[in-house]
Amino acid sequence: MRRRAMWSSYLRSAIEYYDFLLYGIAATLAFPKVFFALDPKAATLASFATLAVGYVARPLGAVFFGHYGDRIGRKKMLMVTLYMMGLASFAIGLLPSYDMIGFAAPAALVVLRLIQGFAVGGEWAGATLLSMEHASKKSRGFAASIVGSGAPSGAVLATLALMPFAAMDQTQFLSWGWRVPFLLSAVLVVIAAYLRRSVEETPDFVAMMEARSKEPAKPRDIPLLVVFRRYPRTVVNGVIGSLACLAMTTLTATFMVNFAITVGGHAQSKALGMLTIVNVLHIFAIPGFAMLSDRIGRKPVMLTGAIAGMVLIFPIFNLIGSGSTLGLFVGLALANPVIHALMGGPLSAWLGEKFAADIRYSGMAVTFQISSTISAGFAPLVATWLLMRGGGSDPANVGYFFIGLCAVSAAAFLWSPESFRKTLAVTTDEHQ
Repeated sequence: MRRRAMWSSYLRSAIEYYDFLLYGIAATLAFPKVFFALDPKAATLASFATLAVGYVARPLGAVFFGHYGDRIGRKKMLMVTLYMMGLASFAIGLLPSYDMIGFAAPAALVVLRLIQGFAVGGEWAGATLLSMEHASKKSRGFAASIVGSGAPSGAVLATLALMPFAAMDQTQFLSWGWRVPFLLSAVLVVIAAYLRRSVEETPDFVAMMEARSKEPAKPRDIPLLVVFRRYPRTVVNGVIGSLACLAMTTLTATFMVNFAITVGGHAQSKALGMLTIVNVLHIFAIPGFAMLSDRIGRKPVMLTGAIAGMVLIFPIFNLIGSGSTLGLFVGLALANPVIHALMGGPLSAWLGEKFAADIRYSGMAVTFQISSTISAGFAPLVATWLLMRGGGSDPANVGYFFIGLCAVSAAAFLWSPESFRKTLAVTTDEHQ
């Protein structure tokens, strides 16, 4: 059951992030021209703004699905998020362009992006807990990281699905080519639903429900209120600690790809190809560093990632903007399989170990998604604006921006107690 839970969470996360990250790539290559009647720079900003909208909806999804995930179970909520994400992505593939229906096109795109964000807001914590709560103490970091590994897997699926169409004639690509990968979501949803049904509810949730059944009948507090009333510093620490890691995810998939094309002079098919290869490495780097954190602790691994981010961000931009194919590959490889994976590998377990089982879904989901909205949601938009302020080709301001995120995340890691060997509490009272 442990292996089944991990594989189910991995494959489910890969399919979920296929839908979500496909949007990020399309927001760079297609949406500015299909849905926005603006000059190229303004259209790119508007497209990245719709990308940010999905992240704004994530905390709302975290609140909703976190509440019911702590009340009625992890598994049930994950089935709901699966269908929401798949249907929204399928609808994006059918959405008429601005030339066909005018302002209604970008308005509908925003609505569908909100639905995507709402679904992902609840999916991440639930999938993580389905794997992590089935695992033993010694492999908790690895089990939790499987969901994180699903994100680059989804990115690989998304780029592989989009690459043949990105190489098409530009007119055909913008007319219908970009739509096909979104329509394929329907097939992936059927596969994911079949996989998820074979997994049982987590032992931690079952133990928590059994403990509650032995208590005298009394009104139960809303999980989210318990999180903010008893764990405010924990939430703030988790939000700040996640900033740099989550920003790097979307900066690599969107801003750096766009930077490679517009400044480095790379063809979009080559940029997507390099991103795909790097994401394959990323799939293995995330659980690799998570396993290391199971041996030596979460903090030293994550601190190393934050320091690497501060040291390597300017070399990364120089490599990507150099025009060299090898430089593009090395720059992207330093960004995700090194900087992000060092922080992101242990991140899921680091957050999950902060909360007792009866509020863990709500605590993890809200903490992660608040940080995701602040950093991952707006990082491409902020980075694009900063690049334009620097003349359109000088990434210095973007580099300083990311160094600042790494510095505050490093401070949060230092402030947080080590948790990789502790026994997790079943109820909040036990944890306190």
